[in-house]
Amino acid sequence: MPAAEVVRHHPHAVAAFDEGRTIPEILDGIRCQCGCASQARMRSVLSCYEGTDAMALDCDICQGEARLAYRLHGEGQTLDQIRAAIDARYGS
Repeated sequence: MPAAEVVRHHPHAVAAFDEGRTIPEILDGIRCQCGCASQARMRSVLSCYEGTDAMALDCDICQGEARLAYRLHGEGQTLDQIRAAIDARYGS
């Protein structure tokens, strides 16, 4: 994930990055629904949070998926349940 000073320049993304940092193993098990999955380097929602040009810095869907995953994981839901909830909310 990009350094905190990079994320600070995107205040709307701070919460998603803070929460995403705590559940990388969950984010890595979820296919992103924003359309980025067709890009070669994108393999999961976690990919949206990698690099200084991370897609999640500016993408509301990437941010929403991570925040939803964080909340549901905190409620004790399984990865399969989290995937289903994200697909239901963000899937096409």
